[in-house]
Amino acid sequence: MVKKYQKSSIKHDLSRIIDAKHHDPFEVLGFDKKNKLIRVFLPYAESVYIITSGTSSKQTKEPLIRLPDSDFFEWQGDIDSLDTHFKLSWTDRSSYEHENYYPYTFAPQISDFDLHLFTEGKLLQCYNMLGSHVAEVDEIQGTLFATWAPNAERVSVIGDFNQWDGRSHPMRVRGSSGVWELFIPGVNSGSLYKYEILNRYTGEVLEKIDPYSNQYEYRPATASITSDRDQFQWQDDHWLTSRKEDNWQHAPLSVYELHLGSWQRNEKGQFLNYRELAHRLMDYIKPLGFTHIELMPVTEHPLDGSWGYQATGYFAPSSRFGSINDFKYFVNYCHQYQIGILVDWVPAHFPKDSHGLAKYDGSALYEHEDPRLGEHQDWGTLIYNLGRNEVKNFLFSSALFWLDEFHIDGLRVDAVASMLYLDYSREEGEWLPNKHGGNENLEAIDFIKELNHLTHVEYPGTVVIAEESTSWPQVTRPAWLGGLGFTMKWNMGWMHDILSYMQMDPIHRHYHHDKLTFGLLYSFSENFLLPFSHDEVVHGKGSMLGKMPGDDWQKFANLRLLYTFMFTYPGKKLLFMGNEFAQRAEWNFDKALEWHELESDSHRGVKDLVSQLNKLYTQIPALHYYDFDAQGFDWVDCHDSAQSILIYQRNGPNDSVIIVLNFTPIIRENYRIGVPFGGHYEELLNSDSSYYNGSNTGNDNPIISEPTSWMGKEHSINITLPPLAGLIIKKID
Repeated sequence: MVKKYQKSSIKHDLSRIIDAKHHDPFEVLGFDKKNKLIRVFLPYAESVYIITSGTSSKQTKEPLIRLPDSDFFEWQGDIDSLDTHFKLSWTDRSSYEHENYYPYTFAPQISDFDLHLFTEGKLLQCYNMLGSHVAEVDEIQGTLFATWAPNAERVSVIGDFNQWDGRSHPMRVRGSSGVWELFIPGVNSGSLYKYEILNRYTGEVLEKIDPYSNQYEYRPATASITSDRDQFQWQDDHWLTSRKEDNWQHAPLSVYELHLGSWQRNEKGQFLNYRELAHRLMDYIKPLGFTHIELMPVTEHPLDGSWGYQATGYFAPSSRFGSINDFKYFVNYCHQYQIGILVDWVPAHFPKDSHGLAKYDGSALYEHEDPRLGEHQDWGTLIYNLGRNEVKNFLFSSALFWLDEFHIDGLRVDAVASMLYLDYSREEGEWLPNKHGGNENLEAIDFIKELNHLTHVEYPGTVVIAEESTSWPQVTRPAWLGGLGFTMKWNMGWMHDILSYMQMDPIHRHYHHDKLTFGLLYSFSENFLLPFSHDEVVHGKGSMLGKMPGDDWQKFANLRLLYTFMFTYPGKKLLFMGNEFAQRAEWNFDKALEWHELESDSHRGVKDLVSQLNKLYTQIPALHYYDFDAQGFDWVDCHDSAQSILIYQRNGPNDSVIIVLNFTPIIRENYRIGVPFGGHYEELLNSDSSYYNGSNTGNDNPIISEPTSWMGKEHSINITLPPLAGLIIKKID
């Protein structure tokens, strides 16, 4: 018997369900204890039964009655005898039979306390609350969905389990938090889904990804995918324990920067899986001596040409290379080879793609409304509104997620300068000053300080590295001392000066000797990392080899000299892939590196030199222990601009080495240099050695000092300086 309703409010609620405009379908669907009935809404259903008792082989089913001209079905009976959650059996219009628990009997799964913390911006692991989570509720398997959309009139889960129909699974809103949630029984790992969002003010219907999803479809498809994060078994406890105990300031750090999509590809030119990449990389990286890999952004992104710097999925490794568990395998495998993993992370901006964060609930939710605050004109992207607690919480949680869930050893934060300055790349009238009238982005500064505090406290031993190109003070000093709190900062000034110098014809270099020495005036003002990154080998800048002047022999010699300078100069190290073997062509993100070039002695020689430089850098404390401290460096002679020669000493707690660099193609014989102690010395490295395909000009070991004062030292040695080459010399005990 169909119940006749006399209250217009119930009719109104039913019509809102039909029109997909109800903010809390639990008020209408499921148990209606007041009227002693069960009510369900099942679009596409032809017949519906409630399973009242029995096992799957001997079930007792009773039919539900369809309300006239609707997809509502009702059952009246002894509802008190039913379980808390009832199961339905129904047949759709294709005569396909379904059986599942009905979602609208489950209590809210997110606690009020967590919602309060989220609105305060203090729910640091909010990725455990929002997103999709395969779960068991009241011993029933399914998936809990939750998203933040405060300006929505209605939010639904749509997916391959409900014909992508927003009427099928509308969510409930949790008060003023703006969080919507729904537990859907029977939805397991691997299901495709999105959120359908109805804007309460404009009536616009949007289809959006889940910002907190851990996996997405392979581009150009954009759906989120349910996944089970707890399936992987980690085997890197020893690595994590030793990382926590290490002193990063005094430890060597040599980074191989990597774009996963163009390092290597398979025989068909397709992307490799994370697992394949792990094995190939360790076979290649470990002998080269790098301590860490830095991955250009692997957060999910729609456009290959953005190189990952315009991300849409801040909690998901890109599906281009496999699943979430494939990526965990990648990290775990590298850790077993004692190689750390850093990832590029981009809190400065995000793309305008319609399926992503832009106008997420129809309003400027994650971004600023005013384009003078909310848009990067250069990049065509949107800027996060860091004045909103929920947005800060989103980014804090993303950073911690990579450190926690994937055991990542550190983050390299992209485009920090664009966050710090309100007038970054803007003309007058295109930006708004802060409340004091200045150009500093006060909200971003507070965010950065809190981010660095959280990561260092929650995950000791991890690092956060700033790509920051301005003269902003104390980037790597603690926040309690007035700094931003980063672990390290890229030394962009040194990089630009040195590349500018090295591109000059050696005959002109003596006029610009200050470019070699100027960096030491500020080298210890920050914790610097020396980068020759992807940015230096794209957009017409040429390759590292292509920047070098002269004929082919001089180009390779210059590059070997440059790398010797870099690995012996104060600061941690970073080389972009392909630089280590002197690839001739600019980096092309759309294809693999030119690996065939390693068949050449010249290219192999550069690779072998990098390997030896890494070995010396990591094994000799003098070359890394005081990378951030002035006591680790002494000039021996920085004044020989006429011959373009530079000599300095690197010091460790109990050792020292002398570096001699000749920036001209002229062999300098009988060149006397001062040494700190009398005795026997040896060449640890000569970048002109035949081992590296050089001319093999150099010195026989041992080199015996003489009691002749020189360059302010009581002892000195007389040596031959090879052309366009660097020497590392050490006293023999």
